[in-house]
Amino acid sequence: MPVNEHLRSVWTPRERAFFVDSGEGTKSSGHFTIWRPGSASERFLLIALVVGALAVGPLSAAFGPMWAPLVLLAPIILFGGLRLRPPGLVVLLAAAAISVVHGTVATGLHVVPLLVIAVVVLLAVRLASYRDNVGIRGMRGGRLLADLRDRLKTINRIAPLPRGWGCKAVTRQAPGSLFSADLTLSHQAGDRLEVALVDVSGKGTDAASRALMIAGALGGLLGTVPAERFLAASNAYLLDQPELEGIVTALHLSLDLSTGGYTIRCAGHPPAARLAPGSGTWHLSDAHGIALGVTDDAEWVPEKGSLAKGDALMLFTDGMWDPRLGPDSGVDRLLGEAESLVTKGYKEAGNLAKSLAGKRDDCALVLIWRT
Repeated sequence: MPVNEHLRSVWTPRERAFFVDSGEGTKSSGHFTIWRPGSASERFLLIALVVGALAVGPLSAAFGPMWAPLVLLAPIILFGGLRLRPPGLVVLLAAAAISVVHGTVATGLHVVPLLVIAVVVLLAVRLASYRDNVGIRGMRGGRLLADLRDRLKTINRIAPLPRGWGCKAVTRQAPGSLFSADLTLSHQAGDRLEVALVDVSGKGTDAASRALMIAGALGGLLGTVPAERFLAASNAYLLDQPELEGIVTALHLSLDLSTGGYTIRCAGHPPAARLAPGSGTWHLSDAHGIALGVTDDAEWVPEKGSLAKGDALMLFTDGMWDPRLGPDSGVDRLLGEAESLVTKGYKEAGNLAKSLAGKRDDCALVLIWRT
């Protein structure tokens, strides 16, 4: 970058504008840089940090390293890495270098403070370059992640059902993660309730962005396309988005709240289970089909049935059991433990998810019953 452009970038933030050309049988994409006038607060912050960095050296020379150590530069540089863009950080580091030379000449060489400053410089450069590439400064990245987490939590909700019906939906992220790639999408219009339990491959932060995009797309399709076309429309969308790589499985339930009639369709997902109060045991659904986003000629064999009073349906993801058990053993254990819900009450499904969920994966469970 020429010197004049570098000086200009200190005062004017850089932004990227993306473009996509499509025509005459060719496609290309890329970005170009534009500049917008910097704000007065940004300029004032840079000036204040530079003045503070330049003052440390003379203060250390005047009062000695005990009262004004050079290590005072560390928080100034670190704060600059959090708030300044890379060009501004370069100016700040130049001022800090001048201060270090001035203080070292006056008080002598002290290795430990210089090592601390060097480590902080590397950290600040890393922070500034990363945040400039993403387009955020300060602690906005944390706020963005918190907002993303809250939006995913808002999506994983089912509206209260009318009298005569009960529902319990539990979504749990993998331990140590803020996000869950298991999604519970729902849409209720009149007496028709549609629920889609979606499992996006991956877990935690790595799958959060894909989970949010898929949740928005599939949530928009749910209820707007006929129930029998939901999986096909979702499959077409995923095939048209190659950047959303990875496997997506789904379980789709269409339930008539007035009659209890339901249809279940499965796309590579663990089957749903139904409990009839007379038997006291759970029976797995026969609905089956290939996962979404794999092939455009996929078919999904539905299962139809009807819920009477006391009957229940349970939808779950593969995170509801320890992966060391395997799918068959995991499902058997889940259904065995779920039989206790007949006596304890269906609202105890949250405790069931807490006790059985695997320790290294996201999980989701939806229980719908008729009273």
